[in-house]
Amino acid sequence: MRIILLGAPGAGKGTQGDLISEKYNIPKISTGDILREAVRKGTPLGKKAKEVMEQGKLVSDDIILGIIKDRIEEIDCKKGYILDGFPRTIEQAESFENMVKDDNEIVLYINIKKDELIRRLSSRRICPKCGAIYSLIVEPPKKDGICDNCGATLIQRDDDKPETIEKRYKIYLKSTEPLINFYKKRGNLVEIEGNTEIEKIFSKICDIIERQNDNIKK
Repeated sequence: MRIILLGAPGAGKGTQGDLISEKYNIPKISTGDILREAVRKGTPLGKKAKEVMEQGKLVSDDIILGIIKDRIEEIDCKKGYILDGFPRTIEQAESFENMVKDDNEIVLYINIKKDELIRRLSSRRICPKCGAIYSLIVEPPKKDGICDNCGATLIQRDDDKPETIEKRYKIYLKSTEPLINFYKKRGNLVEIEGNTEIEKIFSKICDIIERQNDNIKK
């Protein structure tokens, strides 16, 4: 089964994707994680993506589709996989459908209010050394401003600052929100209330997945 996590930046797609991956032992493919890794390593792709990401804009479809294709081919996807942060546009969704030619798919749309998104994203801190991610609201570091794993000083990404969040949200409304209707028409979209606790959202997701696919194993 292919699980697509849909929602605005900060809706909790990454957190829920990690929980799904651990419970059902299926890999999570996060375009954001892949791109940030490339940025940290200073690869040619990372250098191209860095400028775009810092402006709150979307990386080109060709780059994203190439990343997804390569990652699917290199990991074990026999039981399925989770897509976090992809697709972000109808064009990406259509191109991806043509690429995989497989309709065993469920789309989980985590719906959350704009004010809550801004609150969550602006509280996020990143370790520039090991890549660990913290939330000052939900999962703060043990020592203020210091990474629990490696002791490096945490930073706030440029795309998590309020002015950039506004830009990202406008892009989401214009480019990504139409995907809701796109998948509704295909009959595989399930909307989930995102303005609640992580555990409640995850419990709802598990119920949906297990009803949808009896073959998936814990």
